[in-house]
Amino acid sequence: MMPKSPVLTKNAPPPIGPYNQAITTEGPLVFTAGQIPIDPESGQIVPGDISAQTRQVILNLSAILEEAGASLDMVVKTTVYLKDMSEFDAMNKVYAEYFHSVPPARSTVEVSRLPKNVSVEIDAVAVLPVRGPKR
Repeated sequence: MMPKSPVLTKNAPPPIGPYNQAITTEGPLVFTAGQIPIDPESGQIVPGDISAQTRQVILNLSAILEEAGASLDMVVKTTVYLKDMSEFDAMNKVYAEYFHSVPPARSTVEVSRLPKNVSVEIDAVAVLPVRGPKR
């Protein structure tokens, strides 16, 4: 059995259910929970369109990865959940701002509904540096 450790940062929204923001393994991998566009300071969904929501989701992922000892540059796989696939191009434009040099593998799926009725949710898998997670 591979040991695992939870990751929790105040720089991203707290879990709204029985899960952690992320889990690290001795693999060395970090698996984030799906992030939605909640502003961690206000606890509210960010106002605006799919672009604003995507930006906040990626900022939340970045904060969680940083707490785990990783970064967006270390992400190897993401899954993007969109409420409306017609918003793919706008989401993709913002996504490309953050994942530009060597983008991770990605799956994008349209779903009928997301938590708190947001337009986008993204989760990620990243490789931790050899030194392991921050403690």
